[in-house]
Amino acid sequence: MLYETNLNQKLEKAEYQEKIEPLKGKLERLALRVRAEKLPVIILFEGFGAAGKGSMISKLIDNLDPRGFSVHTIAKPTETELRMPPMWRYWNTIPQYGQISVMDRSWYRDVSVDSVDDFERSDVIEQGLEDIRCFERQLVDSGYLIIKFFLQISKAEQKRRFEKLERSGFTNWRVTKEDWRHNREYDKHLKAFDEMIETTSVSYAPWTVVEATDKRFAFYKVLSHVVERLKQALDDKQHGGMSKQPVVPKDFGIVKTPLLSEIDLNRSAEESQYKRELKRYQKRLGELHSELYLRKIPMVIAYEGWDAAGKGGNIKRVTKALDPRGYEVVPIAAPTKIELEHHYLWRFWSNLPKSGHITIFDRSWYGRVMVERIEGFCTKEDWEHAYREINEFEQYLYEHGMLVMKFWLHIDKDEQLKRFEKRQNTPEKRWKITEEDFRNREKWDQYEVAVNEMLQKTNTENCPWLIVESNDKRYARLKAMKKIVEYVEHQLKIL
Repeated sequence: MLYETNLNQKLEKAEYQEKIEPLKGKLERLALRVRAEKLPVIILFEGFGAAGKGSMISKLIDNLDPRGFSVHTIAKPTETELRMPPMWRYWNTIPQYGQISVMDRSWYRDVSVDSVDDFERSDVIEQGLEDIRCFERQLVDSGYLIIKFFLQISKAEQKRRFEKLERSGFTNWRVTKEDWRHNREYDKHLKAFDEMIETTSVSYAPWTVVEATDKRFAFYKVLSHVVERLKQALDDKQHGGMSKQPVVPKDFGIVKTPLLSEIDLNRSAEESQYKRELKRYQKRLGELHSELYLRKIPMVIAYEGWDAAGKGGNIKRVTKALDPRGYEVVPIAAPTKIELEHHYLWRFWSNLPKSGHITIFDRSWYGRVMVERIEGFCTKEDWEHAYREINEFEQYLYEHGMLVMKFWLHIDKDEQLKRFEKRQNTPEKRWKITEEDFRNREKWDQYEVAVNEMLQKTNTENCPWLIVESNDKRYARLKAMKKIVEYVEHQLKIL
C-alpha cells in the first residue's frame, strides 16, 4: 500500500484556499452533531517522523470546540503503564459518547516504530496486531467511529525536514539521534509500516494514507476525509447505526460445565473442620500472594452469584489472608453516568491490577449477559456479542500474564428466601435487603437460563468458572479458598 503512494501530490495556494474554507465550516457543524447525537470518535495519526502529525492535529482541532475533544500523545510507556497489560493505557484514552479523541500516535506504535527498534519477534508482532483488530472491532461494535491516517513522506524529504529543524535554535531539540537512525533505516520502517497497514485496514476501521510532502494537499485530504466519515457515521446513526461485525467462531478452549440444576447443594462443613482448614488455606494463600508479588504476576478474581449467596463473606475470608498493600476489592453496582458514556468494558479495564497485585471484583463484566440482558438495559445483539467480547477480554489478560478466576456462588430459592427474611429481621443487616432483591427473585427462572448460558459459553481452560455450593456458608468459604490456592499453585508451576 505504501509502496504505491504518489508522494508528488500538490495543491496550489489559490485552489487550497478555495476548497478548505467550506470544509472548515462543515467540520464545525458536524462536530456539534457529534455532541448532540452522542457519537464517540477516535481520529488517530501515525506516520514517519517529521511527516507533520503535530501540525496536522493543530490545524484540525483549530476548527473544533475545545469542550468536545481531547488530544493524546502516545510516547514510550511509563513505569506504571509497563506494569499493566499493554492495551490498558489505550482503553484509558477512548472518548466518552459525544466526544472526540485525537491521537498523536496510538496503539500502533507498539507494532511499528517500537517493534523495529526493539527487534520484536514476528509472533509477538502478529499477536499485537490481532489484539488491535479485536480492540477496534469491539469499539466499533459499541458505536465508535475510528478514523485512521498514516502520513507518508520519502526518505529524502524526511532528511530535509530534520536538517531544517536542526538549523533553528527553537526547534533543534526536536531532532534526536534516534530520529536520524530512523532515517538511515527508512526502508526497514517502511516495510514495517506497510505490513501494519495491510493487516489492519479493515472495513470497520480502514486506513487512509496521506501523501504529506505538500502540506496543503495533506491537510486538505485529511480534512475532507474527516468531514466525509463524520457525515456518513452520523447519517448511519440516525438510521439505526452500523450493524455489529459478524460473530466469528473462535477457539477459547471452552470446557463443559454442569447446569445449575445438577449441582448438589447439600454440601456442608462442620465448625471444627471449617476453623482448622480455613486457617490453613489462609496461611498458604498469604504465602502465594508474596510469591505473586515477587514474580510480578497480577491476578483477578471475579465473584458472581445469586443475591444473598454470600459473596461478601467469601471475599472477606480471602482478603484476610492477603497483604492489604497488594490487593483491592472493587464492588460493581449499576454503572455511573460517566461509565454509561463509555464501552461497557471500560470501567473494568480501568480497575485492573498492576503486576504483582490482586483485584477482587464483587460482581463483574458478566452483568452484560445477566442483569443487562434480563432487565433490557442492552439489546439482544449486544449481549449475544458480549460472550465473544468477554472471552477475548479474559484471554487477553491471561496471555499477558494475568491469572483469572471466576466464582459463581450457588444457592437454591428456599435458602435465598430464608436469608432475605433474616436480613429483614436483623436491624444491623436490614440495609442489605431492598425491594429490588425481591423483584429480582421473581425472575429467578429467567436468570437461571441466562446464568447457565453464561457458564457454558465462557468457561475456558485458562479462565475457568468455579461453581461454589453455597447453601452452607462454611463449606462455600472453604471451597473458594481451596480452589484459589490450588489454581495459583498450579499456575506458578507452569508460568
